[in-house]
Amino acid sequence: MHEIYLNLKGEFDCFFTQFFPADWIMHTTLKLGTLEHTIISGRFKEMGEKFVKDHGLKYDYAGESLGNKYDLIFLCTDMSYPKICKETKTIWVQEGMTDPVNSWAKFIKKMKLPTYMALKTSLNGSSNKADIYCVASQGYKDYFNGMGTDKDRIVVTGIPNYDNAREFLANNFPYKDYVLVCTSDIREQRFSEDRVGFIKKCVEIANGQRLFFKLHPNEIYDRAYSEIIENCPQGTMVFQDEDTNHMIANCTELITQYSTVVYIGIALGKPVHSYFNIEVLKKQLPIQNEGTSAMQIAALAREFVDFNGDGKKFLTQYVPETILQSA
Repeated sequence: MHEIYLNLKGEFDCFFTQFFPADWIMHTTLKLGTLEHTIISGRFKEMGEKFVKDHGLKYDYAGESLGNKYDLIFLCTDMSYPKICKETKTIWVQEGMTDPVNSWAKFIKKMKLPTYMALKTSLNGSSNKADIYCVASQGYKDYFNGMGTDKDRIVVTGIPNYDNAREFLANNFPYKDYVLVCTSDIREQRFSEDRVGFIKKCVEIANGQRLFFKLHPNEIYDRAYSEIIENCPQGTMVFQDEDTNHMIANCTELITQYSTVVYIGIALGKPVHSYFNIEVLKKQLPIQNEGTSAMQIAALAREFVDFNGDGKKFLTQYVPETILQSA
């Protein structure tokens, strides 16, 4: 969102908000303190607010604290769609891969309940509520259309952070030639995981090569560290705050669970492992357009904000700028 803002700030008065409750259910669970491991509260909310402060950005929590009326809203989830979004033009920007659709998510979808009740990101991008959906690739356009979002609302723009993997090859990470494991915060999201079994599988895949683990920022470090050290060969290293993209650029092989960073490995030609089907991931790989996704999205927004009509009507006449596709 910040990259998109950088392409618009000279022309528009832009404000940011951290993710916020959209209905009484979310407000109640927030008050009960059960959302501390989500982006709506706790550490991640604090990180978002700190980012806004550090970069000197204007802040309007929930779009309500300043009394402003907005012309356009960017959002990266439609699993929660607050009143302000229903009254304003909206552009949804894909932030990464979504979680697998399990039986519970299918039930939520079938019963037309609020999609955040799926408890994971499996239904993100599938509500068909935003005016325009900016997605990573044609593969993802097909996917979100299959999940229920009208294809006429979806446009392939690429997504910031995953559209220029080559830039990560130039880095200062001091190690090279290792098998990298990027874990997910499955347990912190209150789901079960055989972490020890997963670690042993990683050791098997590494087959004697040096192992590095990069923990998800939301993971409980001490617990994860102890499990890794107890079940891995001597010399295994554990990281949590280092730049994941740089670590992937320097590795020889990448092992992931449910992490979008698998796409960086695929784009850089690394052997990769994932809980998702690798062939499907290759079809959904975010287009590599030399880092121009934010510019593409900003150009679209620049025209849409003054357009007299909804997103579907706008996209029938919109001609995007040329999007580069690098090998």
